[in-house]
Amino acid sequence: MKKVVLGFLGTQLDARGKGEARKRHWRPTVSIAHHAALGVDRLELLCDTRRSSRLLEQVRADIAEVAPHIEVVCHDTHFRDPWDFEEVYAKLHDFVRAYPFQPEREEYLVHLTTGTHVAQICWFLLTESRYIPARLLQTSPAGAGSDEAAGSYTVIDLDLSRYDKLATRFAREKEDAVAHLKAGIATRNPAFNAMIAEMEQVAVGSREPLLLIGPTGAGKSHLARRLYELKKQRHQLRGEFVEVNCATLRGDTAMSTLFGHAKGAFTGAAAAREGLLKRADGGQLFLDEIGELGRDEQAMLLKALEEKIFLPMGSDREVSSDFQLVAGTNRDLRVDVAQGRFREDLFARLNIWTFHLPGLARRREDIEPNIDYELERFAQREGRLVRFNKEAREAYLDFALSPAAPWHGNFRDLYASVRRMAALATAGRITTATVGREVERLRMGWERPAGQGGSDAMAVLPPELLAELDDFDRVQLEHVVAVCRQSGSLAEAGRKLFAKSREKRSAPNDSDRLRKYLTRFGLDWAALQA
Repeated sequence: MKKVVLGFLGTQLDARGKGEARKRHWRPTVSIAHHAALGVDRLELLCDTRRSSRLLEQVRADIAEVAPHIEVVCHDTHFRDPWDFEEVYAKLHDFVRAYPFQPEREEYLVHLTTGTHVAQICWFLLTESRYIPARLLQTSPAGAGSDEAAGSYTVIDLDLSRYDKLATRFAREKEDAVAHLKAGIATRNPAFNAMIAEMEQVAVGSREPLLLIGPTGAGKSHLARRLYELKKQRHQLRGEFVEVNCATLRGDTAMSTLFGHAKGAFTGAAAAREGLLKRADGGQLFLDEIGELGRDEQAMLLKALEEKIFLPMGSDREVSSDFQLVAGTNRDLRVDVAQGRFREDLFARLNIWTFHLPGLARRREDIEPNIDYELERFAQREGRLVRFNKEAREAYLDFALSPAAPWHGNFRDLYASVRRMAALATAGRITTATVGREVERLRMGWERPAGQGGSDAMAVLPPELLAELDDFDRVQLEHVVAVCRQSGSLAEAGRKLFAKSREKRSAPNDSDRLRKYLTRFGLDWAALQA
């Protein structure tokens, strides 16, 4: 791995002395070349070439004489006032954003000795916030009995306080990160926005697993990839984004896919296989529908999370992998733990950071901005701009925002709907006729086939409990579940179900009454929304 040092050309200290005297005296940038143990391969120097071109060539020549293998690269940088904090930080920030860091191939040091104190503080802030994936390097003159030209060096962490003037810039960076997680969609749901803001903090400040809970189509996979991209931008990950839907894994296939196998581990294993956990080394592994994993796979995953090692199938040699885990599920894992389907110790490991993604029916205020987002994506993909007529947009939103649209498939349903209308748009305009046909198409897609009235209840109740229900209870429960899934809150569902009894003064609270009814069947509001 190559070692690279970033720093300023010191207009005072690096110019010290003349001729042979210059070579004997300590100069911070040249002194780096004297330390073979430091192992520097390249120096990236920021300097004003208009004012310091002769000094730059002098330093290049002196470094070449001491360590000819060190490459010296100059970045022309001019400050009107090198003591102006905002100017220096802004220019260094722009330099760092444009620099092609490769932490998987190169090791970086930031040289703090040269430049003004303001420059040193800015270097620190950019390094501490991980915009620069580096350690800090301080060089100093020689002590008694030491080589005067070489001096000494220390790799350190500086403890400097942050500056209030940067608060607004940091706030903008945070806003940019949050917008990135939301794919630039101006979402309006307060609870969702608060969740994304917290998720941004966790993504940047923690390496613990994240658990995303939400119904199918709520955007778990999309959000997991955006989290990976955010951490990659901050140089916190160097490896790949690896995604797998655990519901597709069964038997030996699950073990082999996740953990790999040795040659001959089972029938058909003609060659060794690496496995997805190893492939995710240094990167992020997204296990969607993690509740579908078998107990054996859960045990091995827990070991891999805690010890960073695991044993591939048929192998007697452990493999190491250090990855960030993001897990997704549409199930209530607490219920699975209670019923013995999911390991309690693994759930405890995953439950450090848990985020509940609401379905589209609970985020109806975000439907309109997501329509605009999907139309933009359609234009980029197809090279054709499509817009709604005013009346058509109002008609579609009237339906989309009403209880008549349950959005069972969540954002997948919405995006498919918009893409269909865009594809049928004549002359780039979606008309009321197009909207009318699309609304009918959605209604038909959401209708229950005859004879499958208990499907919702079947999805949220264990089969052994359903088998004990009378037809009367089954039909009643199906209706309650359907109303709950079409409502934005427990109170709204209660108002619909107990409209008549609410007219009586002695009637109990709607929400409390509905909550008690659901408890009879081991259900809660969160489980129904998932």
